[in-house]
Amino acid sequence: MPWWRPGATRFSEKISTRVKVRPEFVKAMDFARTIKKAVPHQRVIFTVQEMKRLGRGAAELLTIAEDLRHHDIQLELLTGPLQGAYDSSGHGAALFAFFAGMAESEREYIREKSLEGQASARERGRHGGRPKVVDDDMATYARSLRADGVPVPQIAQKLVITSGKNKGEHPSVATVYRILAEDDVTDPTA
Repeated sequence: MPWWRPGATRFSEKISTRVKVRPEFVKAMDFARTIKKAVPHQRVIFTVQEMKRLGRGAAELLTIAEDLRHHDIQLELLTGPLQGAYDSSGHGAALFAFFAGMAESEREYIREKSLEGQASARERGRHGGRPKVVDDDMATYARSLRADGVPVPQIAQKLVITSGKNKGEHPSVATVYRILAEDDVTDPTA
């Protein structure tokens, strides 16, 4: 089954379904409703790659499915356990509710395991995130240069990163501004 049909309009969302406002999703839903309202006898199919791209929680998935059913818009899933056109009546609705609950359960399980892994890493002294580009000596040197009136772009050219993948390069001007801004926040006399 092709994922693209002639005459179809495609919307592509690049953000997580955990984000409350998904502009492309809202546009796609509005577009489908507009088409159905303009041509009520025309079959309108709302196609999504997989159920978890539609929504994350069971309540959200069921609400979206009910909204589509209310507007007589068919839902089609390209992958997953309910691959194909979703039948919003009878057994189809029950299966959709079951798999929506399973999707939410899976998401919660993944979240719990991620939190456990982070806690375990912290216990071993490992902390996530990017390694620091600026060490304490570099920050002190940047502050002293700024106190002497050296412009920030020149300060950035005088500093050299000592570790990590950017070792031997100069930090960005934005990084230097962040170092200097930390002083403004932590220094009560400023």
